[in-house]
Amino acid sequence: MDLKPRRRPRLLRRLAAVVSAIALGIGVLVATAAPAGADTGTNANPAGIDVSHWQGSINWNSVRSAGIEFAWIKATEGTSYRDPQFNNNYPNAYYAGVIRGAYHFARPGASSGAVQANFFASNGGAWSADNLTLPGALDLEAGCHGLSQAAMRTWIMDFYNTYKARTGRDMVIYTTASWWSSCTGNWTGMRTLAPLWVAHWGVSQPSIPVGFPTWTAWQYTDNGRVSGISGAVDRNHFNGDRSRLLALANNT
Repeated sequence: MDLKPRRRPRLLRRLAAVVSAIALGIGVLVATAAPAGADTGTNANPAGIDVSHWQGSINWNSVRSAGIEFAWIKATEGTSYRDPQFNNNYPNAYYAGVIRGAYHFARPGASSGAVQANFFASNGGAWSADNLTLPGALDLEAGCHGLSQAAMRTWIMDFYNTYKARTGRDMVIYTTASWWSSCTGNWTGMRTLAPLWVAHWGVSQPSIPVGFPTWTAWQYTDNGRVSGISGAVDRNHFNGDRSRLLALANNT
C-alpha cells in the first residue's frame, strides 16, 4: 500500500482558500505593541500552520488564541517573487507571540541555488535570536524542475551553503518522501544539516524521506481550520515540546 502523499502545488491548493476568503470576508487584524507569549512552556507537539497570500488577511491574535504556537510564512519564490502578504504576516505573527519563520518556494530550474538563497535571505528569510524566529525553510515540491537527481543535489547544497553563510543557520527542508526519492535519489547529504519538515496527509504517522533520521515538523493536512483565518489552511505538528521548539528558534 502506497502511503506517500499525493501532493499538489501550493498554487492550486490555495485557489479554493482564496475564493472562500473573498466570499466569507476577512477578519480585522488587531495589532499589539509588543510580542506576547514568548515563554518556555512544555506543551507536547505544539500546533503550527503555514500560510501565504492565499489565506488573505490573517488575525494573528485569534490564531495564537486558538492554540497555534508556530508558523512558516511564505516570503519568496524563485528569483523575483515576493509574497504580497509577507510584510503583514511576518511582523503581526511576531506581535501575537507566534514563533514564526519564512519559507522560500524553490524554482530550481530558474537559477542556481545560491541566487535563490540570496534572494530569500534579503527578502524575509533572515534569522534573529529573538526567541520568536525559526530558521528559514526551503520548499521543495512541484516536480523536479527539469533537473537530474545529481543536479538537484548540487542545487540544494548550493542553496544550503549560501543560506548558512548569510544567516548562520541551517535551513529547514520542506518536502515529501516521494519528491525526495524522485528528485534527489534518496540523497543522504542533508541528514545532519537540515531539519525535516515533511508533508504527508491523512495518515497517523508520516513517511520520512530516506536520508533523514526523523521529522522536525509534519504537515498533516492542507484542509485545516483555524480561528482568525478564512478558509482552509495547512496544519502542522512539531516533533517535541515547546522547549524544543524554542531551541530550534534560538539555535540552542
